[in-house]
Amino acid sequence: MALFQHGDIELYYELHGSGPPLMLIAGLASDSQSWLPVLADLKKQFSVVLMDNRGVGRSSQDCRISVELMADDCVSLLRHLGLEKVHLVGHSMGAMVALEITLRYPEQVARLGLVTTAACNLARNNLMFADWADHYESGQSRAAWFRTVLAWILTEGFFENRQLVDAALIYLQAYPWPQSAAGFRRQIEAIAEFNARDRLESVSVPTCVIAAELDTLMPLHCSEELASRIPDARLVIIKAAAHSIHSEQPELLIRELFDFFDPMKGELS
Repeated sequence: MALFQHGDIELYYELHGSGPPLMLIAGLASDSQSWLPVLADLKKQFSVVLMDNRGVGRSSQDCRISVELMADDCVSLLRHLGLEKVHLVGHSMGAMVALEITLRYPEQVARLGLVTTAACNLARNNLMFADWADHYESGQSRAAWFRTVLAWILTEGFFENRQLVDAALIYLQAYPWPQSAAGFRRQIEAIAEFNARDRLESVSVPTCVIAAELDTLMPLHCSEELASRIPDARLVIIKAAAHSIHSEQPELLIRELFDFFDPMKGELS
């Protein structure tokens, strides 16, 4: 656990495990701790780099935010750590960051995993996220706000266990490093501005696009577009999963990542 000074901001990061380096990049309103459901298994095979994106967690939140700046943050941290080439996995917004890294710094990336994301955000989502930001700023009940967000990223089955829902809400409301309303709004504005559609054919590293069968936030066609336009990309659809695959189906996600980022493959040897 450490802080890295990058220009006028601080970035919180953690290092875990040993083996080929693997950087995990979190999605909107999420930080390094969102990867805990898969971390224990991944660190058995990889040297895992976790970071709080600018605008969230223990990194600076009162700062400019864009996907391009978040990509630069990640690359600067990797270079600070002396990691010349790594595997990348990003979830949702974090996958947009991972894609931007790969397009601008291809020499830094061995293999790329894009989890439940899109080349650009859906117009519907941009409007909805802006509403979420308004409600967050207005002081709406935090429990109600989190319930709305969870309804978009988790399966219906999650809500059938009331004790699990209540425990999740208690955890989220008591989280010691909450995102500020300003940080959330700047992240959603960064997502709205991002569009890599015209650059997908330029991705030059082995890529696995991982979709969730029941994802309503980033529907299957978003992943299908990525896989069809990124050269030689592999498309994997995880059954009975919604947007937050690593929360509800960590074992299935880990299986796919181990298969794609097989440590016996020679890219990082």
